[in-house]
Amino acid sequence: MVCAAFVAALAMTSCKSSESAYKKAYEKAQAQEQQRAAEQPVQTETPVVTPLETKSADETTVDNATYRTEKVTVVNGEGLKDYSVVVGSFGLKANAEGLQGQLKAAGYPAQVVYNADRNMYRVIATTFSDKASAVKSRNDLRAKYADAWLLFNK
Repeated sequence: MVCAAFVAALAMTSCKSSESAYKKAYEKAQAQEQQRAAEQPVQTETPVVTPLETKSADETTVDNATYRTEKVTVVNGEGLKDYSVVVGSFGLKANAEGLQGQLKAAGYPAQVVYNADRNMYRVIATTFSDKASAVKSRNDLRAKYADAWLLFNK
């Protein structure tokens, strides 16, 4: 009986000592955190906020419009200018010419060009010498051809 009571008292003593060690470590960490917070300078200046510049939708679209640069040769059409709007890409020439026929029927001066590096036929709906006109045309064509993109001919 004495032996069991001694073991129970010993167990409680070791539990209490480990609890107090954890408590002391926790209190020390809290004190260090408070000390660090007190040492940090208080921000007295207010941050400066720059007003937002507004641009018209056309400016933003043109400035940020991305285009792909490829070397292409005209297969069927009148010739390309610097920026063109591509509405389809095909591995088979016949498929590209089919889309070209649909675009011509809709009133576009469509052309088929060939990219030898990628072995792809590109169907161009419109072509322009300036980027702004090409971006506007691409945006209009995306109503029917969601994946329309700009091509810059090398």
